[in-house]
Amino acid sequence: METYLAVPEIKAKFDSEWVLVSEPQTNDNLEVQAGKVIFHSKDRDEVYREAIKHHLKHFALLYTGTMAKDMAIVL
Repeated sequence: METYLAVPEIKAKFDSEWVLVSEPQTNDNLEVQAGKVIFHSKDRDEVYREAIKHHLKHFALLYTGTMAKDMAIVL
């Protein structure tokens, strides 16, 4: 797919999906602002497999939905 988009565009286009972004542009707080969309899916594990397959040097994984209040995220 490899379309370069800003984060608001990514969120609008891929609602409630996991998105693999290469060449992420970040702000001073390292928050992703834009990048090339490589892959997207509702299945997080599928996106992780794609990240491994592409051997990307710099990438970000974004979730464009809302997280449940009781959900914990482990990095």
